[in-house]
Amino acid sequence: MNPIRVTVWNEYMHERTEPHIAAVYPDGIHGCIAAFLREAGYEVKTATQPEPEHGLTQEVLDNTDVLIWWGHMAHGDVDDAIVKRVYDRVMAGMGIIVLHSGHASKIMEKLMGTNSGELKWRENGDKEILWSVAPNHPIMRGVPEKVIIDHEEMYGEFFNVPDPDELVFVSWFEGGFVFRSGMCYKRGLGKLFYFRPGHESFPTYFQKEVQQIIINAVAWAAPQGILKIASGHTPDDAT
Repeated sequence: MNPIRVTVWNEYMHERTEPHIAAVYPDGIHGCIAAFLREAGYEVKTATQPEPEHGLTQEVLDNTDVLIWWGHMAHGDVDDAIVKRVYDRVMAGMGIIVLHSGHASKIMEKLMGTNSGELKWRENGDKEILWSVAPNHPIMRGVPEKVIIDHEEMYGEFFNVPDPDELVFVSWFEGGFVFRSGMCYKRGLGKLFYFRPGHESFPTYFQKEVQQIIINAVAWAAPQGILKIASGHTPDDAT
């Protein structure tokens, strides 16, 4: 069986322009995520926003089973044609995992059909408890029902997204806020998992439990025997 093909996409702005962020992620957030996914046995490529076509050519996407998306400070600079290209691939069966501030990305909003950038936030390094509300979900394999992240950016409800098909995680922050931090959606033939932790100032993606969640989410989101679906005018003898 061929390994799942993953492309880790990162805006890659903070790490190139802010030394304190580069100190946390010297290989970029995409490099950190790609490394532990390779260790898990996936076939992994990376792509970044500064590359031509943001690194997301049609060829790259056609050879991607699951796309991981991290963005924050330059959502508006992502070319609409590339967003449409990603959207079409998700509709055709590619999985997508949107991380942290990707909630406000063009691709997330296109897939949600709402202004998903609407939420509360506070960058205080609050303690977070990530609680599982679906302990038998495939994304929970090998993950404890309670994951403590010592320092994270707070996100708080209301989060303006459609009700998920499956809710996997709810976060509690020490200031008292709560947030739907792990949500699963079906979009066309594809699957989307939104996973909230991962602010660039904190080493969240080095935490083993967080890594395991993303590893599991890739397996969950990967297409399963997807065939090209015929559409349009169909003759009477199509059976």
